[in-house]
Amino acid sequence: MFGFRRGSVRSRRDAPEASINTPVNWRRLFGYLRPYRGRMALAIGALTVASLLGLSFPLVIMQLLDSVLNQQDQRQLNLFAVALVGIFFLQATFTFFQSYNLNYVGERIILDLRTVLYRHLQTLSLDFYANRRIGEILSRLSSDVTQVRSLLTNNITTLLSSLLSLIGSVVIVFLLNSRLVGFVLVLALVIVGIAVGFGRYFQKFSTAVQDALADATVAAEEGLQGVRVVKSFAREEYEVGRYNAAMEQTLAAALRLALFRSAFGGLMAFLGFSAIAAILWYSGREVIEGRLEFATISGFLIYAIAIATSLGQLSGLYGQFRQALGSVQRVFEILHTHPTVADLPGAKELPTIEGAITFDAISFGYESNLAVIKQISLAIQPGEIVALVGPSGAGKSTLFNLIPRFYDPTAGRVLIDGFDVRTVTQQSLRAQIGLVPQETILFGGTIRENIAYGRLDASEAEIIAAAQAANAHDFILETPRGYETVVGERGVKLSGGQRQRLAIARAILKDPRILLLDEATSSLDSESEELVQEALNRLMQGRTSVIIAHRLSTVKIAHRIIVLDHGEIVEQGAHDELMARNGLYAHLYNLQFRASDNVRLAEVNI
Repeated sequence: MFGFRRGSVRSRRDAPEASINTPVNWRRLFGYLRPYRGRMALAIGALTVASLLGLSFPLVIMQLLDSVLNQQDQRQLNLFAVALVGIFFLQATFTFFQSYNLNYVGERIILDLRTVLYRHLQTLSLDFYANRRIGEILSRLSSDVTQVRSLLTNNITTLLSSLLSLIGSVVIVFLLNSRLVGFVLVLALVIVGIAVGFGRYFQKFSTAVQDALADATVAAEEGLQGVRVVKSFAREEYEVGRYNAAMEQTLAAALRLALFRSAFGGLMAFLGFSAIAAILWYSGREVIEGRLEFATISGFLIYAIAIATSLGQLSGLYGQFRQALGSVQRVFEILHTHPTVADLPGAKELPTIEGAITFDAISFGYESNLAVIKQISLAIQPGEIVALVGPSGAGKSTLFNLIPRFYDPTAGRVLIDGFDVRTVTQQSLRAQIGLVPQETILFGGTIRENIAYGRLDASEAEIIAAAQAANAHDFILETPRGYETVVGERGVKLSGGQRQRLAIARAILKDPRILLLDEATSSLDSESEELVQEALNRLMQGRTSVIIAHRLSTVKIAHRIIVLDHGEIVEQGAHDELMARNGLYAHLYNLQFRASDNVRLAEVNI
C-alpha cells in the first residue's frame, strides 16, 4: 500500500490522457445559458446602455471645453457639468444591474454544471474510477467548472463591452475626422495580430497549471482520507512532503503562466500606450495644419484611450479564452465519457426474483488480452449459500462483481432467474441484491442515515428492527446521541465490528433476495467476529448468498464451496467432501490451519 507509486506525486504521463484534444460541444456548452436567457438579456441590455453612455462622455467633454474656450458661456458650462454627473449616475445604475444579473447567471451555471457533472460521474462504470484518482476528479468538479463559468459569463460580457466601445469609438472618430480612422485601424491590426500570436500559448500553460493542481488535490485527498493509516505509520511528515512536492510543481506551472501573462500584459500595455501616443501625435499634426479644432483633441484623446483599452481587453480576452478552454476540455472529457456498463435500449424492469444465479460459459478480462476468468459455468439455486475460495488472483472478486453487473463478461451470460442481466435495468437488478463488503463504507452522517441508506423510506421501527437483527442496537444506544450520533468520515468514530454491523443492518433493511458477502469478519477481533457472524447468519436465512471467503474456517456454513484457480473452477463441494479429496482446497485450508496454530503457539510462548 505504501510503495513508491503512492509515495511519489504522479506525473501526468501516468494519468488518463485528458484533455487537450477533447472536442468542445459549443452548442451544449452555451446551452447552459439557455435557462437564464432572460437574466442574460437584462445583463447584456444594461451593459449596452452603460457602454453607450460611456461613449457619450467624450462628446460632452468636447462640448464643455468648447463652451469654455470658444463661447465662454457659463450657462452651457453648468448644463454640461450637470449632464456629466447624470451620465455617470445612469452608467453606475446600469452597471449595477449588469453586474448583479451576470453574477446571478454565473452562480446558477456553476450549480447546474456541477450537478450535471456529478450526476454523470454517478452513471459511469467502475472501470472509469479504476483508472482515475478521486482528487483529480474533484479538481475538475471545482476549479475547472469555475473557469467554465467565467467563459460563459464574464468573458462574453467583456467581449461585448469591448466590441461596443471599440466600434462606437471608431465610428465617432470617423464622423469627427475620417482621416484618423485609417491610422487607428492600422494600429489596431498590429496589436490584434500580436495578441493572437501570443494567445495560443495561454491554453497550454493554463492546462499545465490545472493538471498540476489536480495532482496536488489528489495528494491532499489521499493523505486526509487515509489519515488513520498515516498516523499509525507516523508518516505525517512524509505526507506533508508529498503534498508540498505537488504544490511546488503547481507553483512552478503557475509561475510559468504568470511570467507569460505578465510579459503579455506588459507588451499589450506598451502597445496600447504607444498607440495613444501615435494618435496624439497624429491629431496634434491635424490641429497644427488647421484640420482639427483644439477642443476636439480632448475628445480624440479620450476616444483614443477607449480604443486602446478596448484593444487591450480584446487581446487579454483572447488569452483568457484560450486559458479557459483548457478547463472546458477537462470538463467535457468527463462529459464525453460513456459508461461501459449501460442499460440497453428497451431494457425491462427485473420482476421480484427467487434468487437463482447462473453463470453460462462466462469469460472476462480487465484488459482484452488477459482473461481473469475463463469459460466458467455455474448454477446457484435460490436460497443456496455458496462460498468462493481460492488463492489470490484466482478470480473470486471478478466473478462476484459480475452478479450485480458492475462489469459485463466479455463472453457468455450471467442469468438471474433466467433473465440475462444485460436485458434488465441496472437499478431493478441491484435493488434486489445486497452487498456487505470486507471494508465497510459508511457516510459521514448519522447512524440512522447510514442504516436508512438501505431503504430511504424506512420507518423508525424498521430501522431499529434492522439494527437489532444486526446486533447493533445495543451499542447504538450507548453512543452519545443514539441513532442521531454522527459516525464521522467513513465511520471513523466507530470500531471495525460496529461499522460492519451497521453495514449488515443496512443490508437487512434493504431485504434483498441475493446477498453478496466479501467476508466481513476477516479483520475483526474474536468478540466482534462472533457478533457479526451471528448477524450474518441471520441475514443469510432464506436468501441466495455468495460469499468470498478469505478465512476458510468461516465457510463451513456454505452449502457448496467453489474453488477457483487461475480463473477456472477446479473443485466444488461441501467442506468435508473437499477435505477428503485432498486437493487445492485441502491444501489452502491446511496452510491456514497451520498458520493459526503457529500464531497461537507464539502467543503461549510469549
